[in-house]
Amino acid sequence: MGKSSYPSYSGGSVSINGKQKASSYKKGNTVYTNYNMSNAEKQIFDYAQNSLSDSLPNVNVFDANTKQNINDQIKAYTQNGMNIINDTYTPLIKDLQNDIARRFGNFDNSSFMDDLNSLESKRSDAISALANDVMAQRDTLVSNELAQRYNYLNLLSGLQNNIYSNALNYIDAAASNSSAGNNYNAQAYAANSSSSNSLGNYANLASSALAMMGPYGMAAAAAIQAGKQFL
Repeated sequence: MGKSSYPSYSGGSVSINGKQKASSYKKGNTVYTNYNMSNAEKQIFDYAQNSLSDSLPNVNVFDANTKQNINDQIKAYTQNGMNIINDTYTPLIKDLQNDIARRFGNFDNSSFMDDLNSLESKRSDAISALANDVMAQRDTLVSNELAQRYNYLNLLSGLQNNIYSNALNYIDAAASNSSAGNNYNAQAYAANSSSSNSLGNYANLASSALAMMGPYGMAAAAAIQAGKQFL
């Protein structure tokens, strides 16, 4: 029985449905691990990475079209608010003015003038409230636009990270398979070496005993010692 040489490096791999997804191997003094992306994964990963690179510098920058879109919405919101105010107060004011003119022929009656001034004051308050609403609406539109952009970036980042995490999991599995193979080889080599050493020790004891049995015994002992190189 000859001495066994130390086993070579054991690589590892992970396959799904017959297709290798990840591998671990040694070349020279370097251990490599590799993940095989599918075409779909590569397209998603590259798209997410390129889109993130293009979008991040301008995430908080509004171009002319975005600004115009927000302004158009604000203009429509303001006009709608003014239409509601006018539709509410203009008929009331006109009815009151006509009632005053019909009854008194002028607008000098203090009681009706007080009512008229009250309506005008309420309309003025409504316009002021609308102005505040318009400012709040502008802030909301800006916040919504930014939120949509941030959500899009989070989606891209999530797609990229999921593929990256998936790749690392497969790589870890391939490396674990490689480690298991190398551990098995090391244990088998150690067990084989231990067995060889035991036989060698037995040969030493046998040759010592035979050496004490005269010329023939010494010749047998020499033969055993010579044969140890094959153990």
